[in-house]
Parts: sequence; C-alpha cells; structure tokens
Amino acid sequence: MPDHVTTPDFSSPADRGVRATKAVIPAAGLATRFLPASKAVPKELFPVVDKPALQYIVEEAATAGISDVLLITGRGKSSMVDHFDRRLDLEAALEAKGDTERLEAVRRPGELAALHSSRQPEPLGLGHAVSCAEDHVGNVPFAVLLGDDLVDERDPLLPTMLDLQAETGGIVLALLEVPWEEVHKYGVASVRETDTPDVVEVTGLVEKPAREDAPSNLTVVGRYVLPASIFDAIRRTGPDKRGEIQLTDAMALLLSEGTPVHGVVFRGRRYDTGNPTGYLKAVVQLATARSDIGPDFRAWLAQFVADGFDTVDDKPAGTE
Repeated sequence: MPDHVTTPDFSSPADRGVRATKAVIPAAGLATRFLPASKAVPKELFPVVDKPALQYIVEEAATAGISDVLLITGRGKSSMVDHFDRRLDLEAALEAKGDTERLEAVRRPGELAALHSSRQPEPLGLGHAVSCAEDHVGNVPFAVLLGDDLVDERDPLLPTMLDLQAETGGIVLALLEVPWEEVHKYGVASVRETDTPDVVEVTGLVEKPAREDAPSNLTVVGRYVLPASIFDAIRRTGPDKRGEIQLTDAMALLLSEGTPVHGVVFRGRRYDTGNPTGYLKAVVQLATARSDIGPDFRAWLAQFVADGFDTVDDKPAGTE
C-alpha cells in the first residue's frame, strides 16, 4: 500500500495558478498494428461509430476549456488537419437539401478549438514529439492527450487534472489501476496518498517493470498536464536504448529536481484504440451507448451472440 502524506510538499513554480488552455496531441506514429488500413488513412481518422477517433480527443479538450490544440503530425498525415477545416461545398449541398443534422455535424469539428499543426520530422519518441510543440506552447502549462486513449464524455477526467495542475504548478498524470500481472506493459508510478480522494503524490516513475519490481499497480495512461519546464527537461534527457527520447524520463528528471508530480486515479470508462481489438471494443461499447442507434444495435448484438456468432441467415433481431 502507498504511504500517506497529509500535506504535499509543493514547490513554488512560477506558473502556479495558471490553468492550461492549450493542448498537444502527438499523432505522428506509423500505426503499424493497423496496416494495411493505416497505409493511406491515418489511424487517428478511423471512425469510432461515425466520428474519427481524433475528433473525440479534440472534443474532450474543448469541453474541458481548452481553446487551442496543436497536432504533432508526420509524413502523409495532413488529412488530420483537413478534417477540422471547413468544407463549404459540402455544407452548401447539405444546406440545399435541408439536412440540418448532418450540416451541423460537418461544421462542428471546425468550431471546437483553434487547431494548429507541427511536423515531427522523424519518430524519435513521445518526449521528442512533445518537444516539437515548444514554439507554439511558449512558457505556459499545457495538456498532452494521446490519441489512442478515448475517455468517455460521461466520465470527465481532464478538468480535474487541469485544476490540480493550476493548484500545484507541477506535473499531473492520469493513473489507471491494472491487474498486477499486467504492470510490465506500462509505465508505473510509486505514490503516496493525499487527503483528496483519487489524488496521489507521485514519488517515482519506472517504465515497464517486472511484476516483482513494480512499486504499485497504478499505470500512466494517455493524459498529462505539464509545466513549460518540461521542454528544458526533454533537452537534457538522453535517448533510450532504441534511440528514442521518452517523456517519462524527462518527467522523472523534473521530479528528481523538486517539481511536484501528482496523479489522478481514473475510475471511469476509457477505451484503448491503439490496437485492433481495443478499437473494435470501443466501437461496440460507444455504439451501444448511443440513444439513436444503440437500441437497435444492442438487439442485433444480443441476437448475434445468441445465434453463436452466425450471420449466415442474416436474421432480423428478435426473429426466429
């Protein structure tokens, strides 16, 4: 069990009290687990029901009060930026047809936030991707949202993280409790409890430890709120054995130098779209929760399971 601390020993960062209004979404990866589908279409634009995964992320940021979003892109991924542009020809066609519902859906991406992009010239790790945002972010705290993690809008996480970072001026991580036999897959935090439920003080970070070496079963997932000092820490962080600069290493450096690091333990609904199985689960879970298509889809799904996953007869739901 983690130790307990009643009053965290905060340092006095200059940006304490400043709530982040900028977000960075690293999206320059090759998505090899989705080949060949991701060869020409960025994985971030794969539809989760009827919206690209990336739009869910930007909507999450906008709902939390983020007004400025920077996409870190790579070669062949300019279509991610295009998705948030206006399509006046398409809008005109929908307006002429009186299709106001689809017209609103087409316009919505461009109204979420001011969207910008920066090119990561080569994939040199998450730390390097974040460093590409320095000129845009400047000397203010900011959020980093990884596109493989979708957080259900019914269980908001980012607002709590932004508020906590504004209070402490340090680093705030999203933490997820996983079974002990899975800790070797993740970055793991050693923690001390605080008096605030589901908020812990992070005392150390270790990347993919063996189960017997793991300090806890609280793993770092794809939401971070960081001070601007992370950019200097990344510059002072050497590459790992794969030649990549890891964000975890840069955060650990700041922690060792006295920057306060806290974690918010997330107990809500999260979907991992970073692999085909997780992606399909996310589509099914979010589709069944929809008020418009959910009832029919749930009925079909129940019948599909009852029929032993047999679609040969393609029987309508509820028929014999």
